[in-house]
Amino acid sequence: MSYTLIFTDSYKKRAKRFAKHHPELREPYRKTLLLLAHNPYHLSLRAHSLKGKLSALHSISINLSYRITLEMIITDKEIILINVGSHDDVYQS
Repeated sequence: MSYTLIFTDSYKKRAKRFAKHHPELREPYRKTLLLLAHNPYHLSLRAHSLKGKLSALHSISINLSYRITLEMIITDKEIILINVGSHDDVYQS
């Protein structure tokens, strides 16, 4: 089963800035997105729903320090990417 990743314009800008500042994470980031598209429930993504003002979103891990926040619309097999960055950066959206 495969899911469609939706890259919003604001996410593309954030991802470009993230890649510029963290070129060493290019491959882990790519692998995370591939795994997300294949199985958003895979344990290595450490997916979890967020609380408070971000309660409509979920978070997955690129590694222990960096996250991607996303909106999961599983009924349509779509995943809308919202933000990418450090733990603190993405949870302040």
